[in-house]
Amino acid sequence: MSTILQLAPQNVWKHFYSLTQIPRPSGHMEKITEFMVNFGKGLGLESFADEVGNVIICKPATPGMENRKGVILQAHMDMVPQKNNDTVHDFTKDPIETYIEGDWVKAKGTTLGADNGLGVAAIMAVLEAKDLKHGPLEALITKDEETGMYGAFGLKPGTLKGEILLNLDSEDEGELYIGCAGGIDITATLKYKEEAPASNLVARRIELKGLRGGHSGLEINQGRGNANKLLARVVHDVLVEFDSQLASFEGGNMRNAIPREAHAVLVFNPEDMEGLEDYIKEYEAQINDEYTPIEEGITLQIEPVDLPVAIVPEEIQDNMISVLMACQNGVMRMIPTVPDTVETSSNLAIVTIGGGKADIRILARSSCDTMKDFLADSLTACFSMAGMKVELSGGYSGWQPNVGSPILHAMKLSYKRQFGVEPAVKVIHAGLECGIIGANCPGLDMISFGPTLRSPHSPDERAYIPTVSKFYDFLVATLEQTPEK
Repeated sequence: MSTILQLAPQNVWKHFYSLTQIPRPSGHMEKITEFMVNFGKGLGLESFADEVGNVIICKPATPGMENRKGVILQAHMDMVPQKNNDTVHDFTKDPIETYIEGDWVKAKGTTLGADNGLGVAAIMAVLEAKDLKHGPLEALITKDEETGMYGAFGLKPGTLKGEILLNLDSEDEGELYIGCAGGIDITATLKYKEEAPASNLVARRIELKGLRGGHSGLEINQGRGNANKLLARVVHDVLVEFDSQLASFEGGNMRNAIPREAHAVLVFNPEDMEGLEDYIKEYEAQINDEYTPIEEGITLQIEPVDLPVAIVPEEIQDNMISVLMACQNGVMRMIPTVPDTVETSSNLAIVTIGGGKADIRILARSSCDTMKDFLADSLTACFSMAGMKVELSGGYSGWQPNVGSPILHAMKLSYKRQFGVEPAVKVIHAGLECGIIGANCPGLDMISFGPTLRSPHSPDERAYIPTVSKFYDFLVATLEQTPEK
C-alpha cells in the first residue's frame, strides 16, 4: 500500500496516501472532517468547519504578495463507495488498498478516491509548503459532493473572501474547464399490493454484471451499457417467452454512477422452463456482441433460489418493465455550437422493485437550463403514464463560461510557458461545485483543472501518475502569477 509514497511529487502523494487511510464515503464525513481541521491547525493556520461541515483553512500571503487577488483552492473530501461484488470492503471502516500498475495508481477492487482525493492532497501540499509564492489563500474542502453537493449548497455568502476560485476536481490534465452542466434528481415511486405465488412455482435469479460503469456525466457519451436498461430488456423478453412473473428487481446504488450490475427474481411454472438456460446464454452472447468493443466480459447468469413469499401483480409488473424500457437514458442532445460536447443526458441510476414498492432514481444533466427542464418534464410524463408519483429535487444550474476571465488568460499563458503547448479550454458535462459556489458567492472568477483520472465512480478508477506532477507544478505557477487586486 505504501508504494505510492515513493511517487513524485512526494509532497502530494504522501497526503493522498494519508487520505486513503481515512474512511470517507459520502455521508460519513466525521473522521475526514476532524482530520482536515487538525491538519490545518497543526500548521498554525486558521482552520474550522462551517455550519454544514465544510472545512476552511486560511493561509496568509507570502511577503511581497499581499496585493494579489485572494485565491480559494477548492476540492471535495468525500469519495464514491463502489466495489466489485467479490471484494470484501467496508467503506466506513477500511482503508483503500492502492497499488501501481505501469503508469497508473489503482485500488484493489474498489474505487480509488483520487476523485477528489488528489485535489485535496494538492491543497494540503500547498498549505504545508514554506517555499511557495502566493497571495492570500483559502482552502475550501466541501462535504458530500458526490451525493448532492450538500457542502457547496450550504456554503453561506460571506464565509470566503477570495476573488478567484480554483476547483481541483477535473479529470484531464492539460484542460481548463470554464463551465459545467447543471442537474436535477428525478425520483419515481409506486406502492402496490403484493400477491402470493402459487406453491407449485419455482424461482430463478437472473443477474447481469461485468459492465464498466463509470461517471454518469464524464462517460455518458461513450456508449457504455447501463445494467438497469439491459436487465429490463432481458426481463421483458423472458416474461413474454416463458410466461413468468416478476418478484423483484434491483440495480445500481449511486445517482451519478452508471450502474454496472443488476439482478431480478422471477417465478416460473416448471413446465414452461424448457430452454430457459440456453436462452439466457444466447442473450449473454448477443449483448456482448452488441457492446463490443466498448464492453468486455458481460455476464448474464441464472440460478435457482427459494420461492419468494410475494410477487409483483401482473399489471404493475408490465408497467414497471415498460417504463424502464421507455425512459430516456444516455445522451439526449449535444451542444449545438460545440458538437463534440454533451449538452443534455440522463442516467437510469437506481431501480428497486419489491416489497410492495417500486423506486426509480435518475440524474438528469444539462448545461442548458431549459433543456434540463424539458428532460425532467419528459421523464415525469413517462413515469406518470405508469401511475408513478414523481418528485424533482436537488436541482442546480450550470456554470456559465466566461471566456474573458483574467485568471483564464493568465493560466493559458502560464501553461504555454511551462509545457510548450496551449491548454484546451472546455465546458464539462458534469456537476462541478463551481456553479453552486458561484451562485452563493457572486463575482468569483473560476477555473477547474486537475490530473488525469479514468473511470471515476467505478472500481476501475485510476490516476495517471505522470500528470500529477504537471498538475501540481501548474497549480504552483498559477498561484505565483495571480493577478493583482
